[in-house]
Amino acid sequence: MSMFDLKGKVAIVTGGNGGIGLGMATGLAQAGAVIVVAGRDAGKNATAVKAIEKTGAKAIAIGVDVTKEHSCRALIADTVKQFGRLDILVNNAGTNIRKQPQDYQLAEWEMVLTTNLTSAFVTSQAAYPAMLKAGGGKIINIGSMMSIFGASFTTPYAASKGGIVQMTRAMACAWAKDNIQVNAVLPGWIDTDLTRKARSEVQGLEDRVTARTPAGRWGGPKDMAGIAVFLAAPASDFVTGTAIPVDGGYSVQG
Repeated sequence: MSMFDLKGKVAIVTGGNGGIGLGMATGLAQAGAVIVVAGRDAGKNATAVKAIEKTGAKAIAIGVDVTKEHSCRALIADTVKQFGRLDILVNNAGTNIRKQPQDYQLAEWEMVLTTNLTSAFVTSQAAYPAMLKAGGGKIINIGSMMSIFGASFTTPYAASKGGIVQMTRAMACAWAKDNIQVNAVLPGWIDTDLTRKARSEVQGLEDRVTARTPAGRWGGPKDMAGIAVFLAAPASDFVTGTAIPVDGGYSVQG
């Protein structure tokens, strides 16, 4: 078997109907995995499934509201019911509210933390029994450059993404004995709907990012496909607890 062969594997990608999630889901599909696109927007889910199916892979959509515990747990249960197994979980769903720290309402803080961090905990916890039964599994948590750096307008987002890295390390330590590898990916500035909104709200952001990135460009969703396949495949069986930047060199530029 190829070190990067995912045939016969079942993968859930939360927020898999666009941006980074769709880029990762497409990569996993090209490597042979069955894809479950998990998202709130039924129309976007259906469009994503059609795009993924063009790779020749099987894909379905399951509606989920990651801010609700019962919905996260139902996502895992429904996947296992349909396919009999779960091998790969990509915790990608996320949101952001950009304000100065003093201007947030507590409800806004809680919404960002619940969407970005708590949902990843709940889905991972729910996935654990299925992966244990399968003899192992791969959990890929999506962090951010804000897992490393701070920015004045990202207090809850940065807190959630810093939490993703520490949660990843803790889960990796706990579940290594069960042959479950847990890793985080820290995307740089990737061209998605979320970052397009950031560019409209934060003056000069696009030019500053391009100038600082050694690769000289923003990333695209397709740039996230390879890391997803690596961390989901046998190639990474001895890699766990890591937080890998995929950022064109942004985080190492002095």
